[in-house]
Amino acid sequence: MLSMATGCSQSNPNRGTTSEQSPQAQEAASTLRAQSGKTKVVTTFLPIYLFTKAVAGNVADVEILVPPGTEVHEYQATPQNVKAIATANVLVKNGLGLEEFLENTVKNAQNPKLAEIDASIGIKPLNEISPVVKTGQQEKDDEDAQGNPHVWLDPVLAKQQVTNIRDGLIAADPANKATYEANAATYIKELESLNSEFQQTLQKTPSCTFITFHDAFPYLAQRYKLKQVAVVQIPEDQLSPTDVQNAVNAVKKYKVKALFSEPGVDNKLLSSLSKDLKLTLRPLDSLETGETDPQHYFKAMKANLQTLQTSCK
Repeated sequence: MLSMATGCSQSNPNRGTTSEQSPQAQEAASTLRAQSGKTKVVTTFLPIYLFTKAVAGNVADVEILVPPGTEVHEYQATPQNVKAIATANVLVKNGLGLEEFLENTVKNAQNPKLAEIDASIGIKPLNEISPVVKTGQQEKDDEDAQGNPHVWLDPVLAKQQVTNIRDGLIAADPANKATYEANAATYIKELESLNSEFQQTLQKTPSCTFITFHDAFPYLAQRYKLKQVAVVQIPEDQLSPTDVQNAVNAVKKYKVKALFSEPGVDNKLLSSLSKDLKLTLRPLDSLETGETDPQHYFKAMKANLQTLQTSCK
């Protein structure tokens, strides 16, 4: 499956570390709870932070490793990331091979008492459920893929991620079980409402096909009976002649109604291409950048729904 970057599709299971913890890390970890009275939780990137913060509320300190707006698929860990994990009680990740930087970072942190939560446990990953235009080399690269990791963009699968995070936090911090359960229940109820809104709105535009330059929406497309055609990645904000030709071919092959790019991307070549294809270029948010308020998830997803509704008419 074509991804924004190889880190999006390659398998890299997160393994535990058997290294002994340094005296400095041991001291920091042992005094952590005493300093704040709260469990310290580190999360990988924005969607996982939003879900974790929603569940944790104010009873745990939640941090984010990958700053919003930073490309998670090719992220390189910093010394600050290592320090954060070394002094954390819990690490929460999306999983499905997305956070390739984690394995070595966790090893370097030397924190054997770290509890790790894989938010995608129990979710069956998709490999390809809608047409994906690829080059021969990309098809070869995808043979060992772990599956598409963008499960958070399906509100139903987001519920499963929130549940996994809730259960992991309870296991790591049972004293706050009641709070985690109550907070998770509230957030899950909102996710159920969001799913209903998507279902009711998009049932009016069945089989709407859209082109995207980031293979982030197959779960959302499958859930609401849409069709994503992931055409190409955008290397350094520039479209290659092959990229352009793939997009043109996809429009000819499929009854495409929309062309989507990432929010905040000002790509003149892509804008020009959209005009040539006579398709309106609109942003579709993968939620890898944005606000750190847990309610941002609903704000961004409702904006996505409005975009899909408008584009698929």
